[in-house]
Amino acid sequence: IIIDVQKAIDAPYWAALGPRNNPQAEEMLSDLARRWRTSGRPVIFIRHDSTERDSAFRPDKPSHAFKDSLLPAAGDKVIGKQVNSAFIGTTLENHLRKNEIRQLYFAGVKTNTSVEATVRMAGNLGFDSYRIEDCCFTFAMRDFAGVIRSAHEVHDMALANLEGEYCQIVTSGAFSL
Repeated sequence: IIIDVQKAIDAPYWAALGPRNNPQAEEMLSDLARRWRTSGRPVIFIRHDSTERDSAFRPDKPSHAFKDSLLPAAGDKVIGKQVNSAFIGTTLENHLRKNEIRQLYFAGVKTNTSVEATVRMAGNLGFDSYRIEDCCFTFAMRDFAGVIRSAHEVHDMALANLEGEYCQIVTSGAFSL
């Protein structure tokens, strides 16, 4: 399940506090998606369809499109969402259950928002969930006390929040498809 890898994630406001982590994530994810399809496994793209006026993810903006390096292929499922979790107000859970898909692998952006929210819900819904660490990325942000945390710190903390209780953390190198 590839979450929110759209041109909007390149909007300048995301990197206002510093560079993102995992600059190779899209390339690695594109390669993994290609290998995944070749093995006959389903690929699901989640697209953020923001209703916020100034969001780069709004459907009426060119930045709403998927990134050129990672486009859905014939046979891939595309599901739009309007909030951070891909399970809220979408057909995702129904699609997975109807197709008897119990094991889920997650990648995309941002590590600490939409990917984290979706993985948490998948775990709570009883899916066997995995998060592909090197195929996710995020940006620096201020913590509750106002301290700027690097993208690497934000990413690692989001992974720590999920490991064990909601999912297992894996890397793209773990797949010999």
